Amino acid sequence: MKNTTIRFSILALISILLFSCARNPVTGKKEVMLMSSKQEQALGDQSDPSIVAAYGLYEDTELQTFIDQKGQQMAKVSHRPDLAYNFKILDSPVVNAFALPGGYVYFTRGIMAHFNNEAEFAGVLGHEIGHITARHSAKQYTKQMIGQVGFMAGMIASEKFRSLANEASQGLGLLFLKFGRDNESESDRLGAEYSTKIGYDANEMAEFFKTLERLQVQAGASIPDFLSTHPNPADRHNKVHQHAEEWQAQVPGQKKVNRNSYLKMIDGMVYGEDPKQGYVENNVFYHPELKFQFPVPNNWKLQNAPSVVQMAPQDGKALMQFTISSEKTLSAAANKLVTDAKLTVFEQKNTTVNGFNAITMLSEQATQQQTQQQGQASEPIRILSYLIQYGQYVYMFHGMALKSDFNKYNGAFKTTMTKFKSLTDQSKINVKATRIKIVRVQKGGTLQQVLQGFNAKQDQLQELAILNGMELGDRVESGISIKVLTK
Repeated sequence: MKNTTIRFSILALISILLFSCARNPVTGKKEVMLMSSKQEQALGDQSDPSIVAAYGLYEDTELQTFIDQKGQQMAKVSHRPDLAYNFKILDSPVVNAFALPGGYVYFTRGIMAHFNNEAEFAGVLGHEIGHITARHSAKQYTKQMIGQVGFMAGMIASEKFRSLANEASQGLGLLFLKFGRDNESESDRLGAEYSTKIGYDANEMAEFFKTLERLQVQAGASIPDFLSTHPNPADRHNKVHQHAEEWQAQVPGQKKVNRNSYLKMIDGMVYGEDPKQGYVENNVFYHPELKFQFPVPNNWKLQNAPSVVQMAPQDGKALMQFTISSEKTLSAAANKLVTDAKLTVFEQKNTTVNGFNAITMLSEQATQQQTQQQGQASEPIRILSYLIQYGQYVYMFHGMALKSDFNKYNGAFKTTMTKFKSLTDQSKINVKATRIKIVRVQKGGTLQQVLQGFNAKQDQLQELAILNGMELGDRVESGISIKVLTK
């Protein structure tokens, strides 16, 4: 029976490969493709709201109009002008840009802050549109589906592999938007082509890779998001210059850089973390707009998004989440939590947290469905939850770890949750965001001398050099505009 099922799976895979070919719009070659254009569009439409919810949109009408106009102009000269393209700026300080199937392209304000002219932006814009036009996401989906067929056959053939089914499926899912170097090289070439066709100097795209590489060095072991999702071979800079020269030979004429017009657009842009969305100072998380605070455990990493704050220790064996319930009362929030998360509750009681009514709950959640073949479930996740009524919202903390690890982290969970309180310190409430300020150099000199002339702090000099796409020893002539930081 096992051999028959495996043969059937292999035959199904061969059938897929034979009858699911499509012509790639960029190369013109036929290739296996299990996702239609309509499915690509549907996937993008479905994914976009979650992307926006996770990051939030950066509200700047002029800048949003600019990226949409340039994006639509570039889409018309691309290999897939028929798609309904959408271009958005996400309110995130990370340096990143990415695309989803169906024509969705996102830039963070972090990467917009690091561009120093329109041509750099246009090159990266073309690179991301290239991922869409070359159907790189659709190819990843195809690989994933083919992998799933082989995966199912392996599950049937091996009892041991079946026991790892849940984890293996999740691993296959991680392939979806991670592109290999061949895909990245193709998108680099398309970025040079598309940006050249709308009149920009694609050589600036190559120069921007230097900025990304310097950010990587500055971050040390931590790789900037753009580089973590965009593999960066050592000769990428030279290859993009080569692509730029080739396309400029095919599309003659003066190519734009437009430094001053771009810098003018980002004058006043929020740089780094925006404190109004919450910030950490001395191991305390403050939220000035919602006026609350709570401590962050020592040496835990914190990730702040509009919909959820997540904290985790360095060993990754526990997770604490903080979010807001969609319900308006404690009892309703507790009931919805138990139902939605399918929790088995061992203990639940009413309490108070710094004068606020609260519910505390200890529960477990299965990590894998019990199967007849195994006869037992894998180790459950134990969860400590605190639901706190503060103002018009019910705030929820969840501290979770595998049952065997839970006691190790329970103290940290309780310390954070029970020290939630209102924020009244005006110095924490009125903290201002750091912003980019565009200034005109009055007296020439090295970049370091010029920055010091604008009272830049010593520990910010290297960061400002990267932000300006220059080295501290570079000569800066009078009359040029550069970026500095201000409150």
